[in-house]
Amino acid sequence: MRLTIASRRSELARIQAYQVGDALQTIYPQLEIKYSFHESLGDRNQNDPLWQMPEKGVFTQDFREGLLKGDFDLVVHSWKDLAIDDDLKTEIVATLPRADARDLLLVRADRWPEVERTGRMSILTSSPRRAYNLDSFLRSALPAKLTDLNFIDVRGNVPTRVRKLFQTEVEGLIVAKAALDRLLEAKQEEFTATRAELRSALSRCRWMVLPLSANPAAPAQGALAIEIVRQRNDVRELVAPINCADTFAAVVREREILRSYGGGCHQKIGVTVLGRPFGEITSLRGVTDDGKTLNGWALRPSLPRPPRVSKEKMWPLDSSDADWFTRENLPIEPGGDATALWLAKADALPNDWQVRAEQIVWVSGIQTWKRLAQRGVWVNGSAESLGEHEPQRIETIAGSDLKWQKLTHSESETNNSMPVVATYRLIPKDGNPDLAGKNYFFWKSGSSFKYALSRNPWLREMTHFCGPGNTQRALQKQGIEPLVFLDHAQWLEEMSL
Repeated sequence: MRLTIASRRSELARIQAYQVGDALQTIYPQLEIKYSFHESLGDRNQNDPLWQMPEKGVFTQDFREGLLKGDFDLVVHSWKDLAIDDDLKTEIVATLPRADARDLLLVRADRWPEVERTGRMSILTSSPRRAYNLDSFLRSALPAKLTDLNFIDVRGNVPTRVRKLFQTEVEGLIVAKAALDRLLEAKQEEFTATRAELRSALSRCRWMVLPLSANPAAPAQGALAIEIVRQRNDVRELVAPINCADTFAAVVREREILRSYGGGCHQKIGVTVLGRPFGEITSLRGVTDDGKTLNGWALRPSLPRPPRVSKEKMWPLDSSDADWFTRENLPIEPGGDATALWLAKADALPNDWQVRAEQIVWVSGIQTWKRLAQRGVWVNGSAESLGEHEPQRIETIAGSDLKWQKLTHSESETNNSMPVVATYRLIPKDGNPDLAGKNYFFWKSGSSFKYALSRNPWLREMTHFCGPGNTQRALQKQGIEPLVFLDHAQWLEEMSL
């Protein structure tokens, strides 16, 4: 059988088309594939900012017409480029597993000292969503006191935008991380020069993987869309085995959410849906056309919730009530050959340690990120309070396998893939925790739970809640299956009468 796959002509679009073709040929080794690459309206018009161009079909309409005429059998799109409304004559029938949906900030290393000195920074981006959501986040996440942060329109494919970063008087550039990952990972010889150019540019930059909780992506970012004519059941059946159902469902949900606010890629709205074993997380941030502010980081749990109870039965009402330890620093000298540091708390990084410029710093959550930024530490990314085992997905950007080292307290459990260096120890405060009369408990750390359980064995019979990650595993090791919330505040709101 022969199959013609179409896509845009850019290097990224060709790589994405090849990914679909390779996936099909893995299943159908005898399949003969032809590729047909074309420019779209959006490719031909490189002068107008994207937000000033037509919302529907700027990168896709030309291909839809080719499908209907039979010039090719399917088109591979970046799904986020598709209009939010479905077409009556064509449809999206499959997608591959999603690449990283997050945005990436690149900052020129040679201009960063000037940012620190002046507090002024200019960042290239074509997205109103990014500019709106990142204005407040970057002011607290970058290790500099920013007083003047400007976002400047930029057009062109990813390599062109990266070149403009170094050809103009700006400090930063925001791109979809999935696009840069795909370009760097492409194996075809035709992309050798681009890979080398991008790798060279990265060597001259500092970078941050921007968190989805603060900066949700454009709906479908990182996902591919395989479009066919609705009547082509033969093609539908052909591509069905390569479809990633989880990615497809998440993207459909994201597009539905955007549509409920009017739809359109020019809106200042980001929405990302994450599927996890404990439920579906939706990050929604931005502002609607009528001025409504959106700010959600919500969980739809996979397990049913127990009944609400009065606050008198819940503990703690204030998360600080669970702080039963003082911290004593240990005399640890910086050293070793770790290329990446993982920090659950900002205090785990001793004040006298200097993070090497080439070292990557990854943190458990946004608050730890901001505290370290206040200390002048460049943070590369975060697990977003979803747990230590949340994949970083940064090997491609880093350019090599990473040697991780976790800085934590002396009683922390070890992880074979992440050796521990204890920089402090926990010392219980005087007095036993008074938990009498409480039924619902939210635990912020495994250490607090184990300490409370050792003094109150009856806790095993109570109902327990926590965030995802190591605390959840600490309870599970004690034979307790906790119910997961994203944070203490959400637990208190959703479980109290």
